[in-house]
Amino acid sequence: MATGNDQTSQLIDELPMVGARRSNDWGFPRWRSYGSDQAATAQRSCDRYGCDEPGLHPAPKAPNSPDRWYFCQRHAAEYNSKWDYFEGLDKAEAAERAANEQRDNSGYAEASHYGWAGSGDGSRSGDEMRALDVLEVEPDADFEAIKKAFRAKAKEVHPDVKPGDADAAVEFQKIQLAYEVLKQAEDRREWKG
Repeated sequence: MATGNDQTSQLIDELPMVGARRSNDWGFPRWRSYGSDQAATAQRSCDRYGCDEPGLHPAPKAPNSPDRWYFCQRHAAEYNSKWDYFEGLDKAEAAERAANEQRDNSGYAEASHYGWAGSGDGSRSGDEMRALDVLEVEPDADFEAIKKAFRAKAKEVHPDVKPGDADAAVEFQKIQLAYEVLKQAEDRREWKG
């Protein structure tokens, strides 16, 4: 005859053992990345019909609307190329908005000399590029090459070399002005701390 304790022990033997689960977090620093015990997160796909690329680039559905499309990079570029930012505005409002954006973004252009960019990669202004053309120097030339080109051209048209030649004097002033523009730009790029 089975007693109550025998029946209980028999039921316990039939049940699978469930041990205590330990966490992999053993204090600080964490031994695993945050959220690694969770299942993979679903990634949003491109909202363009038939595209299975990840939709990582939001684009507005309508002007002044919080709703967004989420496109892959290729379809976002295609969508933005057709986007008219000034749609629905009259000419005065469009001009005002464009002027405000230009004003707001000009701070980035003014501070561009703080970047790590070198010459020839788009970091030169339009004035600098025109000055380089006057000196007949490549856009990616360093300042030593600019100085060398200035000296060579100045020796050819200097007023002491060609006295009384008005064209040479004008050419010398043009070369001198181009060199000053490039010298000031170089001084802005160099840290004088």
